[in-house]
Amino acid sequence: MSSDEIEIPKEIRPFMLEQAQETKLGHKNGAQRQFRYKNLHIREYKDKYLVHMDRVNPHDDPLGHLVYDAQEVLVGLASGAIGGAKIASHIYKKSGKTKKDKQIAAAAGIVSSIAIGYVGYKLAKKAKGQ
Repeated sequence: MSSDEIEIPKEIRPFMLEQAQETKLGHKNGAQRQFRYKNLHIREYKDKYLVHMDRVNPHDDPLGHLVYDAQEVLVGLASGAIGGAKIASHIYKKSGKTKKDKQIAAAAGIVSSIAIGYVGYKLAKKAKGQ
């Protein structure tokens, strides 16, 4: 649980906003389901709800939400894109520059991009305290 979340035990107050909509947007963090109502993000667990306010509603402004509320996703995307491109470029420059070499460099770029992006995302999430 991050410091800006409020924990509400289900046995004390089983609640759900009638206007809240179930969503796939956001980190589930082990939750069974998650909901959004404007900027309110609700995660439902077996025994509790964790609730926090996002600065930007991802349904209204997805890019703004990434910038203000989910920077770790941006870090993962950027590090993956930059790292994958660098590795693909390096492999291609060292190769014989055939069509097959280009395909191998592209495949290596994609695989390394995924790995580097994931590491960047996890490090940013850890730095953010999540």
